[in-house]
Amino acid sequence: MADTVELPSRLAILPFKNKVLLPGAIIRIRCTSPTSVKLVEQELWQREEKGMIGILPVRDTAAASETPTVSDSVDQTSKVHGGSSDSNTKVQNDVHWHNRGVAARALHLSRGVEKPSGRVTYIVVLEGLCRFNVQELSTRGTYHTAKISSLEMTKTEMEQVEHDPDFIMLSRQFKATAMELISVLEQKQSTGGRTKVLLETVPVHKLADIFVASFEISFEEQLSMLDSVDAKVRLSKATELVDRHLQSIRVAEKITQKVEGQLSKSQKEFLLRQQMKAIKEELGDNDDEEDDLAALERKMQSAGMPQNTWKLAIREFRRLKKMQPQQPGYSSSRAYLELLSDLPWQKASKEHELYLRAAQERLDNDHYGLVKVKQRIIEYLAVRKLKPDARGPVLCFVGPPGVGKTSLASSIAAALDRKFVRISLGGVKDEADIRGHRRTYIGSMPGRLIDGLKKVAVCNPVMLLDEIDKTGSDVRGDPASALLEVLDPEQNKTFNDHYLNVPFDLSKVIFVATANRAQPIPPPLLDRMEVIELPGYTPEEKLKIAMRHLIPRVLDQHGLSSEFLQIPKAMVQLVIQRYTREAGVRSLERNLAALARAAAVRVAEQEQVVPLSKGVEGLSTPLLENRLVDSAEVEMEVIPMGVNNRDISNTFRITSPLVVDETMVEKVLGPPKFDGRETAERVVTPGICVGLVWTTFGGEVQFVEASTMVGKGELHLTGQLGDVIKESAQIALTWVRARAADLKLTSAEGINLLEGRDIHIHFPAGAIPKDGPSAGVTLVTALVSLFSKRKVRSDTAMTGEMTLRGLVLPVGGIKDKILAAHRYGIKRVILPEKNLKDLVEVPPSVLANLEILLAKRMEDVLEQAFDSGCPWRQNSKL
Repeated sequence: MADTVELPSRLAILPFKNKVLLPGAIIRIRCTSPTSVKLVEQELWQREEKGMIGILPVRDTAAASETPTVSDSVDQTSKVHGGSSDSNTKVQNDVHWHNRGVAARALHLSRGVEKPSGRVTYIVVLEGLCRFNVQELSTRGTYHTAKISSLEMTKTEMEQVEHDPDFIMLSRQFKATAMELISVLEQKQSTGGRTKVLLETVPVHKLADIFVASFEISFEEQLSMLDSVDAKVRLSKATELVDRHLQSIRVAEKITQKVEGQLSKSQKEFLLRQQMKAIKEELGDNDDEEDDLAALERKMQSAGMPQNTWKLAIREFRRLKKMQPQQPGYSSSRAYLELLSDLPWQKASKEHELYLRAAQERLDNDHYGLVKVKQRIIEYLAVRKLKPDARGPVLCFVGPPGVGKTSLASSIAAALDRKFVRISLGGVKDEADIRGHRRTYIGSMPGRLIDGLKKVAVCNPVMLLDEIDKTGSDVRGDPASALLEVLDPEQNKTFNDHYLNVPFDLSKVIFVATANRAQPIPPPLLDRMEVIELPGYTPEEKLKIAMRHLIPRVLDQHGLSSEFLQIPKAMVQLVIQRYTREAGVRSLERNLAALARAAAVRVAEQEQVVPLSKGVEGLSTPLLENRLVDSAEVEMEVIPMGVNNRDISNTFRITSPLVVDETMVEKVLGPPKFDGRETAERVVTPGICVGLVWTTFGGEVQFVEASTMVGKGELHLTGQLGDVIKESAQIALTWVRARAADLKLTSAEGINLLEGRDIHIHFPAGAIPKDGPSAGVTLVTALVSLFSKRKVRSDTAMTGEMTLRGLVLPVGGIKDKILAAHRYGIKRVILPEKNLKDLVEVPPSVLANLEILLAKRMEDVLEQAFDSGCPWRQNSKL
């Protein structure tokens, strides 16, 4: 391939007879006419750097030989600039030139032996570079030259075209057709590998010219391809030509094979069948393959397929019977029929009587708290009881990690006594993961939904679409768009998996989805689901979850029991307060597991028990020696010889188990990560304020630090901030500057607050990206504290967005933010007045320990943020 080059305004024209050179193609020319020989000798043969000429088809080839050409010297190292013309040009001698041509670079020159008549023949190998448009032909000395303009697209134009959906679709069609052609040619030639590399590395709009140039096509079709300046038109024509060439090859092969096969087809089949029969008789083989096919046929008959599917399956089965196991398509055809036979077309879980009270008890046993969520699930189950075929909404549990979203879906399946299947969508970017691959591809397989139904073997399971907000999209499609049909009760009756290629009824499946955030889910998909938010747990709820669920599970996972390890409530509460600050309970469970591992090490250090006599055991372990020193009683159980696989908890019974205390917690988990004094220690100087934010892991406390220095009145923002929060900082600074005199931040009206100094606002934890519209009031409070040199109350946190006029606007995630403030030991929380309705969702036990302050304007926030109120409030104009 040649690099993109820049053309001069004038270029020599070499007439071409019944052939068109396309960009990227290489052609060999035999120059015998005097004009062509003279052109080669003067412009190409005698130059160290091979120049550039134009290749131009002509209509009147007889007159073309009388038309001389010349080449201006050309630099071949720059870029092409576009131009176009829609009319053919006519010059003297009645030569009809085509209006477009291709600039070519000479790659190789060879001079033949001079004949006695003085004629010399030159062989020139030319490489097509780019299309140009002939605007005007003129004469310069003996030669004709052309004023031209390039027709190549600029880089910017090409990038726009590459993002065009039509161009992307045409590119896929062309590459697919080209790959088929390469696969066919690979069987005849050994250049398929190099062609595949070319297909993967060269831009597709250039590949169209290269492929077409290698075919034998008519002169009119060559001209049509040359005139296809538009990339989409060029791809469309190239795809048609490649496909036509491919079909011609296949037809020729088919005819050849048919002719050869008919010569001795019957004789070959008879001989081979007789040989196969004789071999099986010698080996004692009872024709297992035929038995397998018969078993597959019986399996197909008992699958209960719909009529249309059965017709397709029996047609495929008949085709399979005619094939030999060694044939390439045998295994894929059989795998397809096996899948059709294994799918639960009509098999469903038996419907049992649904008792809501039992379902409520099961939810209460599996999950603590989440009252509203469990109530919504009971309502859902009640509707299913009254109307089993009701098309209920798709429940989507949204909340931070570790709050029990997946286990809630499992509890729904248990309450309905249905099978449960989990489909993980995290990181899925290929639409084929949902809809399956088409059977034309090697290694094709059904989508995850059909595969999940095959595994559970019923058509009415509870299917969990886990992490539905983590799907992505690329050139392979958009999985979220494919889920639209799956979750729509009006469409999923006839869900079409590309691998199956027949409709499958998904209307009996109960779909449940989970997500950490609702924002990344596309609106059309979110509209098909009912979002149920699961906020984080309070410390009291975490304590009860740990005592009821986490500790028993951790002990069981580590081979322990309460006879060996006991974790008191006070120590669990210590771990919650000093070592975890999460919305869920996963980190808490990890810390409890660390304590269990430490206890397991001490238990595992005990020596092997060796019986000394009947009913008497001798035992010496560091653990028991320590217990005996403390005058602890030890009960021993007689262990029969040869019993080595019994649990330690059944082998040893210690009356005084290992009780976790504060010393052990600190030794195993390390020094406390949080001490409850972080806010007071950090808010010690003016310019620091405590804000509340929402993240995918629940609510968090965010400190905002502002500082001033000598400068030019500029605002500096750090902390890996998004565009929204940067705009909030600009609004906050504007509001403070506009009211500097009213807030007594300057001595008189009209004084520039930033005269001779810069402002730097930093959001700590700079490695974590931050964005969102809830930091406006926090930024204003930090700036007012900085300019007034007064500290903000360390026990106060705030959230809310503000307008340029000072109105405090409501924000979301109030419950998560209040729970975060409670975890950090905050005592006072300033909220927008319009968020008062959201306090209903906050547990009363949390509200009892917090003072909620409502603000309508920014002055209300400043009134509550400082120790002595806002003494300058009476001077404010608003």
